[in-house]
Amino acid sequence: MAGRIEDYALIGDTETAALVCNDGSIDFWAAPRFDSPTVFCALLGTADHGHWQIAPTEALPDGATPGGAPTAEDAAEEPRTVGLEQATTVTRSYRRDTMVLETVFETPTGSVALIDFMPIRSHHPSVVRIVEGRSGSVRCSSHLTIRFDYGSIVPWVRSVNGGITAVGGADAATLHSDVDMHGEDLATVGEFTVDEGDRFTFSLTWHPSHQPPPHAFDAHASLDRTEGWWRDWLRRCSYQGPWADHVHRSLLVLKALTYAPTGGIVAAATTSLPEEIGGERNWDYRYCWLRDASFTLTAFLDAGYEREAMAWGRWLRRAVAGSPSDLQIMYGVGGERRLTELELSWLPGYRESTPVRIGNGAHDQLQLDVYGEVLDLFHTLIARRGRLSSDGFDTGRALMEHLATIWDQPDDGLWEVRGQRQHFVHSKVMAWVAVDRWVRIIEMLHLDEDLDRWRHLASEIHHDVCTKGWSDERGSFTQAYGSTALDASLLLIPIVGFLPADDERVVATVEAIHADLDHHGFLLRYRTDHTDDGLEGEEGTFLLTTFWLVEALALMGRTDEATELFERCISVTNDVGLLSEEYDPVNEHQLGNVPQAFSHLGLIISAFTLTGDRAGPAFRRCGMTPEPTDPEVEPDDS
Repeated sequence: MAGRIEDYALIGDTETAALVCNDGSIDFWAAPRFDSPTVFCALLGTADHGHWQIAPTEALPDGATPGGAPTAEDAAEEPRTVGLEQATTVTRSYRRDTMVLETVFETPTGSVALIDFMPIRSHHPSVVRIVEGRSGSVRCSSHLTIRFDYGSIVPWVRSVNGGITAVGGADAATLHSDVDMHGEDLATVGEFTVDEGDRFTFSLTWHPSHQPPPHAFDAHASLDRTEGWWRDWLRRCSYQGPWADHVHRSLLVLKALTYAPTGGIVAAATTSLPEEIGGERNWDYRYCWLRDASFTLTAFLDAGYEREAMAWGRWLRRAVAGSPSDLQIMYGVGGERRLTELELSWLPGYRESTPVRIGNGAHDQLQLDVYGEVLDLFHTLIARRGRLSSDGFDTGRALMEHLATIWDQPDDGLWEVRGQRQHFVHSKVMAWVAVDRWVRIIEMLHLDEDLDRWRHLASEIHHDVCTKGWSDERGSFTQAYGSTALDASLLLIPIVGFLPADDERVVATVEAIHADLDHHGFLLRYRTDHTDDGLEGEEGTFLLTTFWLVEALALMGRTDEATELFERCISVTNDVGLLSEEYDPVNEHQLGNVPQAFSHLGLIISAFTLTGDRAGPAFRRCGMTPEPTDPEVEPDDS
């Protein structure tokens, strides 16, 4: 059985990532890209679906072998750490300002550190593991089970080029180590003794099976380069507020979730981690959502990462190029459009949460809010940089012409519900955002466009929302026209500037959401018994919406409440500072895919909002910051 979701840490090379459990087992790794089939998939099945554990043998429970796990009963309540009976402690942390993970095992005979990282890529992706003796003498073992294609392919393993190469179908992986390894029960295993001062290295490199196995490289030199690379990157961060450690870690996570060749940022590193243990709310998040655009741009620009922000903007413009009617809500990391959803029947799922899905069928849904996110991004580019590329402007014009013909249609909403389409209030609000930002762009750039037409459309949408989206019975805005259900996305009404934060309708809506969707101090997205989302079961509280409440309270001047809620949110990060998508405040467990970009974006933006003395991102997005007086359209793609 896999560990708890919060038991996992992330390592990555800005093209793919792996999840390492606190027992020294790598249980998930897709290669060569985030959305590729996996080399290790024990996270969604069993150890036989692929994993790699390095740990002290003395710390293993009686009768267990490397790669073992606690019973299902124990694992439901306790962290999955090796040797709860015999190991003194198992602690871990990231090395300062890096994505290099260090797990320290304290045993009765001594202590060892396991250092895990992925070198910033020059060719093929690699996972490097270094075992370092800290004190005494500790007997350790490595248990490597390679299973390609989500655990479905048992590879052919042979010795080659001073290492061990596993080949299966189109995939291959080569292991180099200074520890003797041998085959045993369709796995590659080895035992070794680590004395104080010893260092043993392991490197596993994925490569296409038709190419020759790679040669060994210097793992220690690679560690130095990797640490230096991450520290150099973080050194550019401009945030120096009271939550610097959390903001810095969140920025490192966002960078690790960035696909460097294109600038796209995946929503999470994993697929099918459930929103309810044992439930069906399991989705593949290894893709890039347009909805993340303005949040990501704001977070990167505020933190001083203009290159990353511009790369994300360029990825977005390339991805949406073509007919506006073909606009998707998400794309592959390279801009791919076909993200066919499949269910992997041979995987039992994380703690029997099925189905396990790859691909995402929501890619062809109609979600009107993405038009607002894209146009808000273009407006942010002008407001923050004083210019917009010519292709960005042309893209904006084409999208707006199409939106003018479809804004009054029902859609699937930002939560990608698989029930019946509705006139979701958030979708209409964001359609207004698109038109409002387009009007501002035209005005700022002094362009020869039909301003009256767009101003009239903005007014029409605004009136439509205020009359049909408001419920006198509920005394607030509601999830959809004609509904009495509440939805946390309504918190964006003041944040995007649709209505002022002190408008009595906004205040009433925030209070209603705070009261109705609160679940032990955190917010639900909506109540599943009030909303037909086409799925069975329930889900945890949604961390991003709780951060939205932080922003809304800050805009309303309720800073003390906002700060208290923010502190509550950051208190549920795991031991290495990571957040998943959702949280179960009753059982105090993380839920959903991890680490979740949306959650870390919410943390960063909320921290800047609370630190910015009413000049932070939430105050800017709602229109309280003056816009540049002389922006321009650039002919290039900057």
